[in-house]
Amino acid sequence: MLLKGKKIAILVEKLYEDLELWYPRYRFLEEGAEVFLVGPEREVYLSKHNYPAKADLSVHEAESRQWDAIIVPGGYAPDHLRRHPEILRFVKQQFENGTLVATICHGPWVAISAEIVLGKEMTGFFSIKDDIINAGAKFVDKPVVVDGNLVSSRHPNDLPDFCRAIISRLQEQ
Repeated sequence: MLLKGKKIAILVEKLYEDLELWYPRYRFLEEGAEVFLVGPEREVYLSKHNYPAKADLSVHEAESRQWDAIIVPGGYAPDHLRRHPEILRFVKQQFENGTLVATICHGPWVAISAEIVLGKEMTGFFSIKDDIINAGAKFVDKPVVVDGNLVSSRHPNDLPDFCRAIISRLQEQ
């Protein structure tokens, strides 16, 4: 139980990438973490493949808690998540308080819009490389990049490395 006592929020919105939400959720539950799906509202969101995920908490309910990690899955969900100022405020406040923020695939869009990537090294899906660079981060094409309390990965094939890096960082806290 490597993550016993840790609280992890996984952000959810419509058109999330199935594997990038469910793989970390179950991996972290296996390690004893409390894992909550957090959406703009407490409702059901459908993935790119129409698989439902019910948010356990709305972002308004989540804001008042202290989290050990926030995970931002990819798919098209990050484009929808970054349209909600309260999501961006939540991510930025938690990051500034030392919470680990982990993004995969298109997830860096949320970190970019929350303005937490300037001067950081990170990775993401190859098609958003320019977005990462234009936001002031250094793009690195590796399965996982850890820079302080920011962890990033490129795509579903990187999920084992992504989850190992998150677990390792959370054990250091």
